[in-house]
Amino acid sequence: MDAYMGIDVGSVSTDVALIDANNEVIDYVYIRTQGQPIKAVQKALMELRDRLNGDVNVKGVGTTGSGRQLTGLMVGADIIKNEITAHAIASSSLIPDVHTIFEIGGQDSKIIILRDGIVVDFAMNTVCAAGTGSFLDQQAYRLNIPIEKFGDLALESKNPVRIAGRCGVFAESDMIHKQQMGYPLNDIINGLCEALVRNYLNNVGKGKDIREPIVFQGGVAANKGIKAAFEKALGMRVYVPKYYGVMGAIGAAILAKEAVKKKGYTQFNGFEIADFEYKAQGFICSGCSNNCEVVEFIKDEEVVSRWGDRCGKWSNSTNKNIFSQSVS
Repeated sequence: MDAYMGIDVGSVSTDVALIDANNEVIDYVYIRTQGQPIKAVQKALMELRDRLNGDVNVKGVGTTGSGRQLTGLMVGADIIKNEITAHAIASSSLIPDVHTIFEIGGQDSKIIILRDGIVVDFAMNTVCAAGTGSFLDQQAYRLNIPIEKFGDLALESKNPVRIAGRCGVFAESDMIHKQQMGYPLNDIINGLCEALVRNYLNNVGKGKDIREPIVFQGGVAANKGIKAAFEKALGMRVYVPKYYGVMGAIGAAILAKEAVKKKGYTQFNGFEIADFEYKAQGFICSGCSNNCEVVEFIKDEEVVSRWGDRCGKWSNSTNKNIFSQSVS
């Protein structure tokens, strides 16, 4: 079976998705990055390779996420795109007339505004990670509740408690105070969900023209309490797609399919990259007063790329340069 691969490497999770020619998902892998993006990508590809057992012919690959450039060089990406574009493409393929995308992941959150299938506005959280997946994981751990049950408990609440949600530190201290006052746990959790949604809409969504249809994606979309809080605050229906957690990877796969159609071939290095030894290391170039920090990407003890220098002294000394192609 011919397939197209998308890889979304973020600070918390690494996602790989395979789609067919009709943009239908064949398989996907969602794992924790754990601060090691190279190993996370290799682990994800090994899982896919073992499950598919050679039944898939990868015709193109695209990368996105904060680790998109490094991953693109490693796998031989046909296209490298930012998360905004990848998420917009994936949502548009599911709901062609989507107007608003809420995306909340492990460490960041985004809002994307589309009109006629084109991104016309977007915003991301800048300083505080309140409301992201890592913050919710932390609160679930503190309360000794599986994160999978967080949303269900919120929906059981009849009288949500008002929680300060503008800051993650304040939200946690306010939750502890409400617990000490004896409020029911489900009311506190529901209050937290509503507080985090207020924080999102007042910061990330501030001034944005939010219209239906609305798609909610990213790992936090699994939380039914957050979805319900969005619908309550907006008075609008919020749609959570089936593959909400890997939408960035799906978007990258769709973009790879289009890129390969134009050039007629793929640069994919194959599933064998899971077996190679990769590492990245840096050094300071003292050749001039710029003191550039140069990064080397090494495959099996061979330097395959360098970047980070302003003059090109080091990046031009290798056959491959991660920034030699136009990426956005």
